[in-house]
Amino acid sequence: MNTGSDILGAIGNTSLVQLRNVVPPGCAKVFAKLEWENPTSSMKDRMAKAMISRAEEDGRLSCGDTIVEYTGGSTGASLALICAAKGYHLHIVTSDAFSSEKLDQMSAFGAKLTLVPSEGGLTTKKLILDMIEAAEEISRNPHTYWTDQLNNLDSIAGYYPLAEEIWRQTDGKVDAFVHSVGTSASSRGVATVLKRYKPNVQIKVVEPAESAVLSGGQAGPHKIEGVGIGYTPPLWDASLVDGLIQVKSDDAEEMARRLAREEALFAGTSSGANVMAAIQVAQQLGQDAVVVTLMVDSGIKYLSTDVYKKNKA
Repeated sequence: MNTGSDILGAIGNTSLVQLRNVVPPGCAKVFAKLEWENPTSSMKDRMAKAMISRAEEDGRLSCGDTIVEYTGGSTGASLALICAAKGYHLHIVTSDAFSSEKLDQMSAFGAKLTLVPSEGGLTTKKLILDMIEAAEEISRNPHTYWTDQLNNLDSIAGYYPLAEEIWRQTDGKVDAFVHSVGTSASSRGVATVLKRYKPNVQIKVVEPAESAVLSGGQAGPHKIEGVGIGYTPPLWDASLVDGLIQVKSDDAEEMARRLAREEALFAGTSSGANVMAAIQVAQQLGQDAVVVTLMVDSGIKYLSTDVYKKNKA
């Protein structure tokens, strides 16, 4: 029997599956990493583990401290998992803009939540900045460590193993990696490693069409949770990116529903956006290429949202 030392050993080494029904004929092969196989059903477990372990190693985080973070939910649940496993207190700043399932999951792991009101349940630049301000204020309390995900370089290293897995699982044949941007840590971490192995691998970054600031557009409200913060993320490194793709919120939601019906893959909205963009890249590269994207998290986290309401087709 192969056993891990604890729950943290279950993070990573997720499956890679080929999409066979939503991808049109004549395209490159499109593969998706099933990041919902991580303990909280999200890729964010990788970066949460890295941020906390590295802070422990260099003394920024001590036994008995409280960790604080602002998050749309997935990072919060991942931090809550790590904190529950390691015995830290956690204070999360989040909002009613994000699914109730995410808020409930954070609470279930023992996190204390502070909710910042949104504008009609939409993700906006103002909401993100209000959440950051609230987290910064809480971080001034004694024995409190602010992970500050938008500025924390440790989060990038958390995704190096993800890239190693992609390289190994594709036998080094990956031609493009396509992924949506929130903090940009995941796309930067994967790009850093893949380009080391294969300098001409294409890194395509996805953002909401309604808030395509990286493409030079205006910030605006959108419904793709966890991405499109309304301004350029501090960790953004344009030198690692080979192209930007905009996906509309409605299209991302529809693709998420199609993935469930046609591929038996139950994912969230950002995963739908990832696949929409990956198909575009696959059409450009042609049949002999290999494109990899991510199923960022599980659709179970979105059952209360418009994505999977019963009246949807």
